[in-house]
Amino acid sequence: MTIRTIFNLGFRISDFRLRISDFGFRIIVSLLTSYLLLFTSQGNAQTLDDYLIQAAENNPGLKASYARYEAALERTNQPGLPDPELQAGIFFRPMERFMGNQQADLRLMQMFPWFGMIGTQKEEAKHMAQAQYQLFLEEKTQLMYQVKSTWYEMIRLQEEIRISKENLEFLQKYERLALIKYQAATGSSTGAPAQAMASGSGNSASSGSSGMASMGGQSTSSPASQGSGAPSSMASPAMASSGSTMSDILQIRISMKELENTIEQQRADLEPIQIKFNQLLNREIRSEIALPASFQPIRLEAGKMEVLDSIQSNNPMLAMYDSELAAYKQQARMAKIDGRPMFGAGVNYMPFTAREESGMMMGGKDMVMPMVSLSLPIYRKKINSRVKEAELLQEATLLEKDKAKNLLAMEWANAYRDWENAERKIKLYGEQRDLTNQNLNLLITSFSANGEDFEEILRAQQQLLNYQLQEINAINLQHQSLAKLEMLSSSSLPFNQ
Repeated sequence: MTIRTIFNLGFRISDFRLRISDFGFRIIVSLLTSYLLLFTSQGNAQTLDDYLIQAAENNPGLKASYARYEAALERTNQPGLPDPELQAGIFFRPMERFMGNQQADLRLMQMFPWFGMIGTQKEEAKHMAQAQYQLFLEEKTQLMYQVKSTWYEMIRLQEEIRISKENLEFLQKYERLALIKYQAATGSSTGAPAQAMASGSGNSASSGSSGMASMGGQSTSSPASQGSGAPSSMASPAMASSGSTMSDILQIRISMKELENTIEQQRADLEPIQIKFNQLLNREIRSEIALPASFQPIRLEAGKMEVLDSIQSNNPMLAMYDSELAAYKQQARMAKIDGRPMFGAGVNYMPFTAREESGMMMGGKDMVMPMVSLSLPIYRKKINSRVKEAELLQEATLLEKDKAKNLLAMEWANAYRDWENAERKIKLYGEQRDLTNQNLNLLITSFSANGEDFEEILRAQQQLLNYQLQEINAINLQHQSLAKLEMLSSSSLPFNQ
C-alpha cells in the first residue's frame, strides 16, 4: 500500500467517524500521521506526501471546515423529551376549603411526543452531520489539489530555470568557439580586436573591421599587388570570413542576454508560487521547500471509463447530496409526526392545613391528583406546508445532484483530454528534441571544419530550447491532469513513472 493510498484512507471514515468520540478520532488521526511520518522519514528530503499531511494538519480553512462538522455532529445529541413543566402557586392568605386551608397549588407535567419523533429527529441530525462531513472532504480534496498543483508548478519553473542555464552554458561554449574561429581567421596581427571581442566591449565590431581593413591595405601595397589585381580578390575572403565571425559572436551575445533575462523572469515567477505553497501549509512564507531533482512523465494505469466510475462513486459532493436527501426525507416524516397528538402526564399537589370549626379541627390532609393531557393538532395547514416543503427540497436535491454529476463528467472529460494531449505532446517533443540534438551536433561539426552555418547552429539551439521547455510544460500538464482527476474522484489513481 502506497503512502498516497494510506493518506487518502485516513480521511474516508465517514460512517465510522459518526459513531466514535472526538477523542477517539484524534487518536486515530494521530496514529495514522505518526505512521506516515515514520514511513516517509527514511529519506532526507520531504516528499509531496509529507507536505500534503502538513497541509491537512495545519491549514486553517480545513480546520474550520472540520469544526463545522463537529458542530453539526453535536446536534445528534440534542433531540429528546421536552423539558418538564412545573407550576407553583402559593397563597398569601390560605384559601378556606372544606378540606381545610389550602396553602399552595403545585403542578408538574411532562409532555411526550408521538412515537418515533425523537428517533426521527436524531436521524435527521445525523444525515445533516454526514452532509457537513462530505463538505469537509470536498474542501480537503480541493486543498490537496491546490497543494499538488502548486508543487508541480514549482517543479516546472525549476526545470525551466535548469534548462535555460544549460542552454546559456552552451551559448557560452559557442561564443568561445566563435572567438577561436575569429582569431584563426584574422591572424595574430588582430589580437587586440579579438581581445576586445572576448571582453564583450561595445565597439568590438568596428575594431575588428578596422583590423581587417589594415590587413587588406598591407597586402595591396606589396609587389605582387602592383603586378596584378589578384591580391584584392585574395583579401576579400579573409574580410568576409572575419566579418561573418564577428556577426556570429554578436548574435550569440544577443541570445545570451535574452536568455539571462528569461532566467531572471523565471526566478521572479517562482517566488510567488513558493509563497502560495507555504501559505497553503500555513507556514512562514520564506520556509524552505525541498523539490525533487527531476520532473518525469507518468503513465496512468486506470482506464478512461474506470476513472469516471470512480468519480461517480467517490466524489464527496455527490455523497453530500445523498445525505441531504436522506435528511429531507426525515424532515418530511417529522412534519407528519408533528400532526399527531402529544401526550402529557403529571401530578397536582395541594397542601392543606386543618382549621378550627365549631370547636373542632377540620381537614388538614394534603391532596395529590394525577393528571393527563392531550394536544389537539387541528390546524393542518402548517403541517401540510411543512411536508410539502420537505418534498420540494428532496426534488431540488435530486436535481442538484444530477447537475453536479453532469458538471463532474464535463470536468472529467476536460481533465482526461488534457491528459491525452500531454501524452501526445511528451512523445512529440521528445522525438523533436532528439532529432534537433542530432542536427545540432552535425552543424557544430560542420562549423568546426569550415566555419559555415553558424546561424543555423543558433537557430537549432533555439529550437532545442523550445522543445525542452514545451516538453516540461507537457509533463506538468500531465501531472496537473492527474491531480485534477484525483480531486474529482477524491482518491488516488494508480500510475507508474
